[in-house]
Amino acid sequence: MRYLDFRSYLNKFIVFSFNDIKKIEPNFHRPQLNLWQEKGYIKKLRRGFYMFSDTALNEDALYIIANRLYPNSYVSLESALSHYGLIPEGVYSISSVSTKKTSDFKTPIANFTYRRIRAEINFGYQLHEYGDQNYKIAEMEKAVLDYLYLHPKIVDNADFHEWRFNGAEFLAKANMAKLNDYAVAFKNIELTKRLKKLLKLIKTDN
Repeated sequence: MRYLDFRSYLNKFIVFSFNDIKKIEPNFHRPQLNLWQEKGYIKKLRRGFYMFSDTALNEDALYIIANRLYPNSYVSLESALSHYGLIPEGVYSISSVSTKKTSDFKTPIANFTYRRIRAEINFGYQLHEYGDQNYKIAEMEKAVLDYLYLHPKIVDNADFHEWRFNGAEFLAKANMAKLNDYAVAFKNIELTKRLKKLLKLIKTDN
């Protein structure tokens, strides 16, 4: 297959897999991808996943890539908290959660980290559209709970202040009924206690 034909078939993809290629050209040979990498046409992100080198990257594009690189995942933790303005910007990797094992992929464009969560708490995300594609990202309330759940050492006021959490923004936008319902679904007494401490602190500060 000529590169120009390959490009026209897959141009709408921000990230594409070897399986995507095989769907349009069953006889495609993987060594051709190595040649196009050497010429700088495409970049390999992890085994079996690629992108065109001139693809414009922004937050939405990176989140789409994060979803594709690892199954059963959605953007959460630091990335989602920064997305909602709850922690300062400057997150240098894209953080997600998944029901699969904890993993970390260093790629030419960014680091992608995935923390494992139980299947029972694999909820509380929404689909965001970007162009003709979409990605899954935690709702604000779930992103906070995911973070607290996976960072059990955040327990007292000093820890919360060090987290640099924007309590005013959270109080202005959060759905407290949803937050409480989601917290109950975790079935984790210590998490519930720490959440109550956080809410008391930010209400006092604001």
